[in-house]
Amino acid sequence: MRLSDLQNKDVVDIASGDRIGNVIDAEISNQGTIMRIIINDKKGFFNMIRSDEVSIPWAQIRKIGSDVILVSRNL
Repeated sequence: MRLSDLQNKDVVDIASGDRIGNVIDAEISNQGTIMRIIINDKKGFFNMIRSDEVSIPWAQIRKIGSDVILVSRNL
């Protein structure tokens, strides 16, 4: 899998079912492993009012599907 395969996928919290945002980047260690994914968390009317970045540790990722990444933020 390539990093570009993860980009723009929706990220959903499996506990609440809430959409967190879309993958925009990843933090990679010196050894070449993905440490965390960076998500563009858009809030507001039509997702245009405020945009923040949220990082999700790789250990919290539960499933990577064709369109969605499921995460568990309650570890």
